[in-house]
Amino acid sequence: MSAASQARPPTLEDVARVAGVSRATVSRVINTTRNVDPAIQETVRRAIAKTGYTPNTAARSLVTRRTGTIALVVSGAGDFGGDILVDPFFGRVTSGLINSLRPMGVYPLLMFADTHESRAHVVDHLRQGNADGAVVVAIHSEDPLPAMLVAAGVPAVLFARPTKPLSISYVDLAHREGARLAVDHLVGRGCRRVTTISGPLDVPASQERLAGFQAAWADHGHPAAPHVEGNFTQDSGERAMERLLADHPDLDGVFAANDLMAAGALHVLREHGRRVPDDVAVIGFDDSSAATASRPALTTVRQPVEDMAAEMSRLLLDRIGRHDGRVTSVVFEPTLVIRQSA
Repeated sequence: MSAASQARPPTLEDVARVAGVSRATVSRVINTTRNVDPAIQETVRRAIAKTGYTPNTAARSLVTRRTGTIALVVSGAGDFGGDILVDPFFGRVTSGLINSLRPMGVYPLLMFADTHESRAHVVDHLRQGNADGAVVVAIHSEDPLPAMLVAAGVPAVLFARPTKPLSISYVDLAHREGARLAVDHLVGRGCRRVTTISGPLDVPASQERLAGFQAAWADHGHPAAPHVEGNFTQDSGERAMERLLADHPDLDGVFAANDLMAAGALHVLREHGRRVPDDVAVIGFDDSSAATASRPALTTVRQPVEDMAAEMSRLLLDRIGRHDGRVTSVVFEPTLVIRQSA
């Protein structure tokens, strides 16, 4: 750009020139007023980031009748206790959303729903047009909030497949395949007395990871592996590991359904004088900051949470722009990240 152009704020024309598309295409991407090919959307978003263009949200809202805000709704998290705001998983969801939405001049509004009254408040807030739609993280399988949003006609995208037929878009992970990756790795290391710490079994992801683990273990010719239920916290991982050691002192492998519980298991194994991975191999799930902070660093099944959150935002903005109610699902594949614990 020339010195003169650098002295003024970047414009739609600047973005269009960098992206190699028309001004109208840039406008459609920013306003999500029409369906645009995902590859072109990504090209425009990169051009927005490169130029530093900031949409005029006040002017845009007059044209589109949108707020430039979407709600990030976390429903049911209060049942676990602790501070959800410092949970590694939630932090990655938030980061993925913010980074994908910022170039579009769209910002998330954080809302919590743990009671019937708070869920009703969320629905009323969205139905009144205070946000353009919602990205929803519903913890429990029987959570009524997704169905309430659908009934109210609120554009929404769900993190995880709904357990009952529901006309809502969602993003999920192939959890069973992730558990199979863990089992195959443990077996490959020579583990023969493997145990598992599941998440709470009213959470669909926990059910899927446990089912995938047991099925893969059976495919290797073993009977059902012992398991203890946790609640995704480090404390629950410690309690579960204590129980497993008491009941199965000869165990030589542990698969935990998230990294925080795996970190708790590492702590207990260390207290009991068990060497990891020489005596007991440990694998977590998520590849969160807890995995790299643990000692030894955790081998873990990676869930690409940031990419999943970014895809949720894309699906939601597309849904808002189309107005046709069509639903879409995207399922991501897990990968195994090998570190020192297994």
